This record gives sequence, structure tokens and C-alpha cells, in this order.
Amino acid sequence: MLILGAAGRDFHYFNTRCRDDSSVEVVAFTATQIPDIDGRRYPTELAGKLYPEGIPIVEEKKLEGLIVRKNIDRVVFAYSDVSHEYVMHLASRVVGVGADFIIPNAPASMIESKLPVIAVTATRTGAGKSQTSRAVAQVLGELGLRVGVIRHPMPYGDLVKQRVQRFATYADLDTHECTIEEREEYEPHIDAGSVVFAGVDYADILAAAEEEADVILWDGGNNDTPFYEPDLWICVTDPHRSGHGASYHPGEINLRGADVIIINKTDSAEVEDVQKVEAVIAELNPAAIVIKAESPYSLEGDIDPTGKRALVIEDGPTVTHGGMQFGAGLLAAKAAGVAEVVDPRPFAVGGLKQAFTAYPHLEDVLPALGYGEQQVQDLNTTVNNADCDVVISGTPIDIGKLLKIDIPLLRVRYDLDVESVKVLGEIIEKRIST
Repeated sequence: MLILGAAGRDFHYFNTRCRDDSSVEVVAFTATQIPDIDGRRYPTELAGKLYPEGIPIVEEKKLEGLIVRKNIDRVVFAYSDVSHEYVMHLASRVVGVGADFIIPNAPASMIESKLPVIAVTATRTGAGKSQTSRAVAQVLGELGLRVGVIRHPMPYGDLVKQRVQRFATYADLDTHECTIEEREEYEPHIDAGSVVFAGVDYADILAAAEEEADVILWDGGNNDTPFYEPDLWICVTDPHRSGHGASYHPGEINLRGADVIIINKTDSAEVEDVQKVEAVIAELNPAAIVIKAESPYSLEGDIDPTGKRALVIEDGPTVTHGGMQFGAGLLAAKAAGVAEVVDPRPFAVGGLKQAFTAYPHLEDVLPALGYGEQQVQDLNTTVNNADCDVVISGTPIDIGKLLKIDIPLLRVRYDLDVESVKVLGEIIEKRIST
């Protein structure tokens, strides 16, 4: 068996379905989407007694040669946020050289918790899972419940050290050497007083969270399906990508399986696009409760950006493999009346320059990529190179704490609107109490 992944769902599939199964041999994992994952090994401490030397992680582009050379029988697809067309092209590559292509069913790798589980998922990266998860945590806190937030895996460092991680303070982020992407997901929860658990082995992670919590909140990544069996399944959709609910994997699974579907960003989307999302929901999951939510934003900082030339930074995954050309940062910049949104491409260096080549749809915004120290340095240099008067950051964190720049920086904050949180709270209270 060969497992195709991106350091997340692939490891979870192996841990729950393959680790102790002597009837299969996992020859390798492949890697894509995330830089510098390939060339490593899934260590024996995590792989188990059947794999005393661990399992190699190789580039996905070597797929066909690996299948032939290692006599692979079965290839399992285990990553997220790709189009249905992409998945079937990959399947054709696999089947064409003699292996079966498997898309594993979602429930089979869901772990059951002894506590109630609320899962927040999405149809695409950047739809608004994080702000929805924050709203759910707020509601649960107001009900007097201790929330154990379990975040979708982002294990980019030492996998053994990252087996089970707990984040309650900013110091914990430093201890675990978190990347920008990890900080974007963990910091807002820490700011709200929640404890976040993450890592690699999600059975052990769940056990740790259950010791401290009354309710488990699964905060999904990309558009992946839940790792835990949910008692309440929430799916967030994005009308800025109105047709993607039925055309991206595994987001369509979330849309079909959810109890509650949130149509987010209705305040910035076109009415026709909201209606398109409603039509998709009516076709695929007519029984779901639908909430049409707004995502209001505000600018924080000591400078008025009106009439100034602005460099806009956006959440990296949203505008890279999420496919968005903009986020809250660009919306806030234009609403504030900047004179010009500066094209970041001429100033990009290193990993950021490579990102613009890999994602040619990006023109007006700089993705806040920082999967490693070098990428953070590249981001810092790119920002300092920019010919602008102000930097407007639409990332979920205060990125100014990680960068050393002399240019004034404004931060964009965004949350679900108050009325949507109220409606969501009523649903949660009813579901959790019963």
C-alpha cells in the first residue's frame, strides 16, 4: 500500500487503519502541498512494531515509478482541498500503471469520544472555519462547559515530539516551534482562553483532551472531514467560491454530512452567489439547518490608511491552495480608501517568489507563508522590500510580532456576526443538552 498525503489525513489513516494490521504493508507516504515534508520518515515510534525502520515520505511526483518499482497493489488518497477533476487525474495515473485507487470512507477513521463532539468543517480552505470555531467555543464557554479544542494536524517538525501537543499560552507556541500557519490557528483560541490540542496521533490527543474538557471541539483544517465522530457537524461554505461545494474533495462530503451549514461572508458576496450556494445545499443536503452569516471586519492600528499605498498580507493557505485571490485584508484595505494596493510580486524573494510562480492567480496580496524559519525570513524580507506606506494584514494573528519591519502595520480582525452566533448557540445548547 502507498498512502498519498500532506502530513495530516495520511498519518491519521495509517494510525487508525493500518498501523497494527499485518495483512498490509505501507511502503511509503507521498507528500504534496506542504514544502520540505518529503525526504523524511514517519518514525518507528509512531509507525509501530510492524515498521522498525519507520516509513519513508517521498515526493508525489515520483508516484508512478514507486508503484512499479515497489509492486504497489493499492494507493490510498488521503489529503484535502483538491478538485474532483484533480482527484480523478491522480486516479488515472495510479490505475494506468496497475494499482487500485482508493478513496477511504470518512466514518471508518473517525474515533469515538466519550464526550460530546462538535466538528467544524468547510467546503474549501478559507471559508471561515476558524471564526466559526471561535464562536462555538464562546457559546460553550457561556454554557459553563470546558472546551477541548482539537485542531487538524500540521506536523511540520519533529513528528515524535509532536505526537501530542497542548497549547494554553504563547510560550507553548514557542516551545513547540510553531510555524506561522500553526500560530494562525492556535493563537485566536488561546486569546479566547481555550486550550488547544494537536499533533500526530489523534487517539492519544483525544485522550489528553478528554482529561480536561467537557466538550470536544474539532477545528478542521482545509476542507477535510472530521477525525472524530461528531454529535453536531457544522460545515462552512463560501459564496465567493459558490460552485465549489459540489466540486471539491472532500468538501462535498462535509456539505452532504453536516447537520448545520453556514453560508459565510454574505456581507461581501454577491446575492446571486449566495443563491447559488443555497441551491447546492438544497440539492445535496436539504435536511441541514442553514445559517446565512456575515463576517464583519475591523482595522486595528495607529495609522489612517486612507490615501496611502498599502501592501496587503493574507492568510497563506486561503490564497494558495485555497484558490482565493483575496481575503479580509484586501476587503478592509479597499473599504478604508487606500490609494493603491501594491503588487507584491516584484519584491518577493526565496519561498515567496516560488509561491507566486506556483499560484499565478495571486496578484494583489502577499501570502503569509511561514512553514519554516527560512520562509519566515523570506516573508520578512519581502515585506521590507515593498515600496509601500502601510502594511495591512488579514491573517488571524498579530503577524507584526513575528516580523521585524519598519513599515506601519494595521491588523484586520473578523468574526461571525452577533446574530449568527446567537442562532448557532441555540442549536448547540439544544443538541448538547439532549
